[in-house]
Amino acid sequence: MSRIGWDEYFARMVEVVKLRSTCKRHQYGAIVTLNNQIRGTGYNGAPSGMEHCTEIGCLRDELRIKSGTRHEICRAVHAEQNAILRALEFGNIQGATLYTNSYPCQICSKLIINSGVKKVVMSGTYSTTDGIELLKQAGINVITIKTDES
Repeated sequence: MSRIGWDEYFARMVEVVKLRSTCKRHQYGAIVTLNNQIRGTGYNGAPSGMEHCTEIGCLRDELRIKSGTRHEICRAVHAEQNAILRALEFGNIQGATLYTNSYPCQICSKLIINSGVKKVVMSGTYSTTDGIELLKQAGINVITIKTDES
């Protein structure tokens, strides 16, 4: 029996977190850890208390908007954003690691940079890599791994 490392451990957990997503297009999940302790989890979906896209439909689909563009039209809060917001409820997350099953978009990458996250572990892809470039420019350690699910 071999023991999996921390990155694979949390990346696999992201695969469960994403199952709460209420986006009709993609199921994304994210986890923020600090010192190998979970500080927050998040998945993509409507803001708290609002109707979900699974209930009212997807405006982006109706307008045929390409993935990775025109984020302002989407009603969903991204998984990374939700995970960071939850993690910050516990206090400072300077030096934290964020796990996601997607490449962070540019908006999420800016939030990741300003939140103090120092490492991002991705186990999936996204339609653009612009966010990854921002993370690297900011000195964030960006790692891509494979899990059984990705």
